[in-house]
Amino acid sequence: MDVVALLSDPAAWASLVTLTALEIVLGIDNVVFLSVATAHLDRDEAARARRVGMGLALLFRIALLFAISWIVSLKDPVMAPFGHAFSVKDLILIGGGGFLMYKAVNHIHEEMEEHVPQEMARTASRVFSLVVGQIILIDLVFSLDSIITAVGLAQQVEVMIAAVIIAVGVMYLASGPVSTFVAEHPTTKVLALAFLLLIGVSLVADGFGFHIERGYVYAAMAFSAGVEAINITAKKRRERASTPDEPA
Repeated sequence: MDVVALLSDPAAWASLVTLTALEIVLGIDNVVFLSVATAHLDRDEAARARRVGMGLALLFRIALLFAISWIVSLKDPVMAPFGHAFSVKDLILIGGGGFLMYKAVNHIHEEMEEHVPQEMARTASRVFSLVVGQIILIDLVFSLDSIITAVGLAQQVEVMIAAVIIAVGVMYLASGPVSTFVAEHPTTKVLALAFLLLIGVSLVADGFGFHIERGYVYAAMAFSAGVEAINITAKKRRERASTPDEPA
């Protein structure tokens, strides 16, 4: 289908809107991971890590869209230990989920322990490339479901690519404010780590064939975030009330 016909096709526009919305919703997990992965970098390096990581992840996502038939084949069983069949996709989800669980538990442990800020600052620049690599890796794990779902929602690869570009752009724009907010409010970082642990558990469960509806996960995240927002607002009010008025 040529570009003019594609742009004038209402079905193509409907597919684009639907697929973009799906990609953005599924990208919530990615935004949470971005805020955690860049937490130990200073502001400039964190922004650069998000920009480089998401840019490369976008290129890999587009490349995967041109290999849709191969992506779909990842659902075919490749091994069946103890009578349970596993596909390549299942193994990727288990590995990615396990990695997220490890990262979440490791960071929670760091938050509970005392660390010297100067030491963190010295090591931050050395882990820049590692952070970028993690962003790309986890983005590809998260993108598997959305790419496979895209096959049933859109018939044109051009529409899929446009939806991915828009969604990744939204994720990048959202990741900055979220990361800044998490950095400014330490308690929200522990909450983000808890979200990451929950996401990792759901990925591992999916890999073992126990699907957890993402709606339940997102509802739990939204409720917890709402409670934390109330706590932050109440804390600010207490701080304002305890601050003595300046003399006129």
